[in-house]
Amino acid sequence: MRVIVTRSGGIAGIQLSWEVLVDDQPDPADWLALISTLPWSDTPRSAPQPDRFIYRIRCNAHTVELAEPDLDGPWRELVERVQRAHPSPPAK
Repeated sequence: MRVIVTRSGGIAGIQLSWEVLVDDQPDPADWLALISTLPWSDTPRSAPQPDRFIYRIRCNAHTVELAEPDLDGPWRELVERVQRAHPSPPAK
C-alpha cells in the first residue's frame, strides 16, 4: 500500500510531496491500523485561508484534501509519520 502526502500553499506557494510504501516500513501493521481509523468519507471542510497549507492525502482509492487547521488527530499522525519515513528534499 502506498501513502502519498502533498502539501501546497503557504506564503511561497511551494508544493512538497512525501511518499511511503507501507509494506516496506518496519511496522506495517501499525500503519494499517492507523489508516483504517481515518474517516475517509467524513473529512472536515474548512474554507481555504490565505498563506495556509493544504494537504492532499492519497492512499489506495482514497483521496482527501484538508486545510491546515483541519489536520489534527489521526490525520496529523499519518502526515507526520509519512514525513518522518520519507523526508522531502529541500525546497529550491
